[in-house]
Amino acid sequence: MPDHRVIRDVQRRLRAQQGGFEPKPPMPILDQIVGTVLSQHTSDVNSDRAFAALKRRFPAWEQVAHAPVEELEDAIRCGGLARQKARRIKEILNAIDEREGRIDLRHLHDLDDLAAETYLTSLPGVGPKTAACVLVFSMDRAAFPVDTHVHRIATRLGWIPAGTTAEKAYRLLAPQVPADIRYDLHLALIRHGRTVCLARRPRCEVCVLLDLCPYAQAAAQRRAADLAT
Repeated sequence: MPDHRVIRDVQRRLRAQQGGFEPKPPMPILDQIVGTVLSQHTSDVNSDRAFAALKRRFPAWEQVAHAPVEELEDAIRCGGLARQKARRIKEILNAIDEREGRIDLRHLHDLDDLAAETYLTSLPGVGPKTAACVLVFSMDRAAFPVDTHVHRIATRLGWIPAGTTAEKAYRLLAPQVPADIRYDLHLALIRHGRTVCLARRPRCEVCVLLDLCPYAQAAAQRRAADLAT
């Protein structure tokens, strides 16, 4: 893992290229949990459509919990993996209802970060990424969610070993990122992953992190060797 100075340098470079930090509008905790489930293995556009369609059809989470799973599947079909996501959402909401006697997680605001994360990850199918998203986007806590873009860029920068699982990547990265830039860096890395550090054919030639990236340097060496043969 790099030291804090390198991580701050990455954040500064990305902000200089992308413009100022603009936090997302906060979401209620339950909305964030369900929204994160819907965002898995699909685009932001499709997951947003699925969330909006779900809320139009079932305005209250109690309605979602008690609806037949087939109706939930139909509502969120545009988000992909509708069957799996519908079942997962019902499992989460029913678990909350069973524990709390109602579908309401506002009491998590009264807990410290570790207690809130522990509660969230005890829910069915809620892992560190979803919990971190809730902490940062709903509770204004200094968490560092590791999505596919963050994971890919951190691997290419050499911050985590290749093949590191998503959960282990979160455990490795979160403590190393300075608390005051976790939210900012998370958003900056996501945008960088969508526009420059693409999964296929990354645009290394326009990357402001080029001199810090072992992946890009190795790729350049391979291209030079190919041209020399």
